[in-house]
Amino acid sequence: MDKLYIVIPAYNEEANIQKTIQQWYPIIEKHNGGGASKMVVVNDGSTDDTWKILCRLSESMPLLKPLTKKNGGHGSSVLYGYNYAVEMGADYVFQTDADGQTDPGEFEEFWNLRKDYDAVIGKRTIRGDGKARKFVENTVCLLLRIIFGVKVPDANAPFRLMKSGLVKKYIKKLPKNYNLPNIMMTTYFAYYHEKLCFREISFKPRQGGVNSINIKKIIKIGWNALRDFRKLKKQM
Repeated sequence: MDKLYIVIPAYNEEANIQKTIQQWYPIIEKHNGGGASKMVVVNDGSTDDTWKILCRLSESMPLLKPLTKKNGGHGSSVLYGYNYAVEMGADYVFQTDADGQTDPGEFEEFWNLRKDYDAVIGKRTIRGDGKARKFVENTVCLLLRIIFGVKVPDANAPFRLMKSGLVKKYIKKLPKNYNLPNIMMTTYFAYYHEKLCFREISFKPRQGGVNSINIKKIIKIGWNALRDFRKLKKQM
């Protein structure tokens, strides 16, 4: 039976984390490969009660594996979770976020495609997090097309199922603690013609708490991303 690892990064998500875990835990129970599947929640140095809530929940949820690390941003937490899943021998790695914007009910369609594709990635046609975020995503996809020559409908969706071997293959190409790993993973998959498909997903507004990313941070991330894209393209 396939061993599934669900990776969820979390930073100051005390308003969302319990509900998110309760929503996603039945998925990992259903796809518990011989007792070896895990839901891995990576606490990125939260300053609120996120870590305490995770530890408490893990006492009654044996498939929940809380991990904690120093704050390094969303990307570093995603990479931390991916590396852990690969090291633990996962067959498949699924990533989503802790803010309650994705729907566990849409997971099965992705899981049913796992034998046909190496990676199945969400496509957010309608986004509940606002026009500004949609604009940013469209700009990223345009940059990827210009710099890497790849055409993808959504590069950064936090709803992706990947074969562990594929994650292992490309994660080593990324700088340590790289801040946009999902974007570059999607780019690598498309650039090197891996068996990749996109499926439409719903994407709700953040269910609670405050988003730590504002327009000023987005602009800064954008300039850094452009520089990094050019550097990474030279290595391809």
